[in-house]
Amino acid sequence: MREAIGAVLHGAAWQRCRVHFLRNVLALVPKAAQEMVAATIRTVFVQPDAAAAREQWRKVADGFRARFARVAELMDAAEDDVLAYLACPREHWRQVWSTNPLERLNKEIKRRTDVVGIFPTDPAVVRLVGAILAEQHDEWQVARRYFSADSLAKLRKEVAAESPPALLAAG
Repeated sequence: MREAIGAVLHGAAWQRCRVHFLRNVLALVPKAAQEMVAATIRTVFVQPDAAAAREQWRKVADGFRARFARVAELMDAAEDDVLAYLACPREHWRQVWSTNPLERLNKEIKRRTDVVGIFPTDPAVVRLVGAILAEQHDEWQVARRYFSADSLAKLRKEVAAESPPALLAAG
């Protein structure tokens, strides 16, 4: 899937969900050490800027190298994917570093399509899913404000200046 997306959406970055990444890491360490490992990795995500976050990532990975070599190796391999959100304005980081909103949307689509059961035609599925997506779009525009108007304006200015890659979320 990743190769197909790269072939079609040139310049798009791949954002690995930090929550799912952390679950992958915790599967590699003993239960007694999981809380400490998770807390240590989370220090990366509270850094004030991209340079500090990348520097902290390297320190954390190097710190785990002696005791949890597999964790350090996973961090080395996943660094660019987990930290891809750093290319966005800081105001957007919370929205793009996790796939939770996408998972919530997929769950709602599944819930609503399960009620119908069997669709008579393909266009019937497209109509229902399209309506769900339109409903979600309206909610994000008005009720929840997934991205504020100010932060989107800032992104437009940055895109015009340097044209950062688009982000694609991955679990």
